[in-house]
Amino acid sequence: MSSVRVVFSWSVSEAFREVAVDAARRAGAFLRSRFGSRPAFEQKGSPTNLVTEMDRGAEAIIVAAIRARFPDHAILAEEGGALPGAAAHRWIVDPLDGTTNYAHGFPIYGVSIGLEVEGVLAAGVVYDPSRDELFVAERGRGATLNGAPIRVSPTPRMAVSLLGTSYPNDIHRAAHDNLAEHAALMFRCHSVRTIGSAVLGLASVAAGRLDGYWEQHLGPWDVAAGALLIREAGGTVTSVSGGPLDLSAPSITASNGLVQAELLAALKEVASAR
Repeated sequence: MSSVRVVFSWSVSEAFREVAVDAARRAGAFLRSRFGSRPAFEQKGSPTNLVTEMDRGAEAIIVAAIRARFPDHAILAEEGGALPGAAAHRWIVDPLDGTTNYAHGFPIYGVSIGLEVEGVLAAGVVYDPSRDELFVAERGRGATLNGAPIRVSPTPRMAVSLLGTSYPNDIHRAAHDNLAEHAALMFRCHSVRTIGSAVLGLASVAAGRLDGYWEQHLGPWDVAAGALLIREAGGTVTSVSGGPLDLSAPSITASNGLVQAELLAALKEVASAR
């Protein structure tokens, strides 16, 4: 009887992964086909928080793919918000992370799809359409990039690390604009990169391209897949304060694990000096 349950569990997991991969690739193809068209954009409550018709089009593709296979699952999508469904399964979707880059024709943007099962991150897919790079993670089964296993970097200390960060979408009103943290950390590592996509920044930590990444304020769709990628690649993910990652109001500090304590200490030092 136990062997039957194992086979069934595996087939369900395969179905989740297949749907997420297919949806991410289709949304990415849609975005790539229209890249460079300089789409019209709107502001979402802040001059620096943009949304385009491409965000909505990519999201519609992803939601339709999930609904076609799992019509009873809940979906939390950046543009459409919470879509009803069974609480046991919740898909967390960012159809276009890096909208400002995309709107300006800067080719750094990504698609992110995460899946929670009973409140636990179980699967995550990040797709970079510009580089045709597909990152996939399944809880307990590791992380891959285009089918090959990936691991976080072996960088032993922050002084020789490359870090990533970005700024809040509502930076004009944000209580923590991240400028002081960025300035302080620039002098404690090789450099800090701001690529304009948290999704690709977190995937870069999982792939060992960045040694650490932090952001003060994000949405669940920004971190769900990336957090699982990093954990499954052997890294560490916490909030900026060092506590557990809270998907309901996420801040994030993620790293290869080896520089995590130094990174958190530096961020705490800056926060205490305010």
